[in-house]
Amino acid sequence: MNKLLIILIFLLGSMNTFSQKTFKSTVKKYFKYATFYGAVTGGNSISDVDVYSVTNGLETSTITTPFDYNLTLGIRKIARFGYENRANTFYDGTETSFSDASTLGKVAGLEFLFEGAYRRQQGNNFLDQHHFLRYVANYWIGKVEYLQDGFADIKYFESSERFRLKIGKKGKFSFNTGIVQRIAEPYGYNPLDEWVLSTGDIHYTSLALSEGYEIDVYNSEYKDPNGNIVATNTAIWEEVVIPEMLSNYVERKRNEISAQWNHSVVIGFDFYHFTNKFWLHSWANVMPYHLNLGNQYSYHNFNGGQWIDYSGGLIYGWRITKSLGTFIEGKYSKYWNRSWYDFKLGVNYIIL
Repeated sequence: MNKLLIILIFLLGSMNTFSQKTFKSTVKKYFKYATFYGAVTGGNSISDVDVYSVTNGLETSTITTPFDYNLTLGIRKIARFGYENRANTFYDGTETSFSDASTLGKVAGLEFLFEGAYRRQQGNNFLDQHHFLRYVANYWIGKVEYLQDGFADIKYFESSERFRLKIGKKGKFSFNTGIVQRIAEPYGYNPLDEWVLSTGDIHYTSLALSEGYEIDVYNSEYKDPNGNIVATNTAIWEEVVIPEMLSNYVERKRNEISAQWNHSVVIGFDFYHFTNKFWLHSWANVMPYHLNLGNQYSYHNFNGGQWIDYSGGLIYGWRITKSLGTFIEGKYSKYWNRSWYDFKLGVNYIIL
């Protein structure tokens, strides 16, 4: 019995040692060459603006916009394409790489990006997040992604499974098709639709009363749901209080609805060619068909049926001569009739 116990302890210890070594080797394999980064950047925003008023004599007030900043944390393992130049010694969170949005990476295997940024721009605060895991094999592609672009007001989770077909001996061009699953808020849903009159106007007075506001037209008093006086005349009520009330109502009603599933068919392509003098990298994805789950808040109901979502990118560079070169880079996405994009183009001339 004692011998059996000793053997069991030995085997468990050996398995534990083996599992630890396996775990460490696996972690080292997938995180090798990955970079973790965190940075804070900032600068002044737009200059102060003086505002003048003559309502009660000449009065001057100054509108001050707080400084801009960007707080970024991230970890990434993405092989750079031939045209990408790592100019900075360190990642500072302000880098923008259009190729991060491409369906395929430079190399096969696992690549990933996890990045979050909290920033203030011209007095407005935004939270941006971009996370993805991508695995590229010879005949298939798997990817999960989460994107939140506070400036463009878009947020969704997406996963895709695709069959990949290489065209040509070098495989520069590839065709892919498969299915995509997305989870997002009910885009297309407008809570104010039920308050629209036959004339197209909003019955904002009834809505305000239903939200708990009190209106005393005889004493020109308008109170919020907490009983605080928020306006003493019609102008302030309609120009200040009502817009804020409508905004809060829409946000609250949308937050009450759970995120919606979207199942779609996807068709796409990728092309990559690079030499020291000329390079072209392009990709596109089209979702022409979406499964209707019959949900009350499905985008099918707000759109009146099927629709087309798409995304794509283009990176082009040409060193025409030793002195002259030109470039174009950009990406564009349109989901649920919401668009967000970035681009840049230009010409470089070196005086020799």
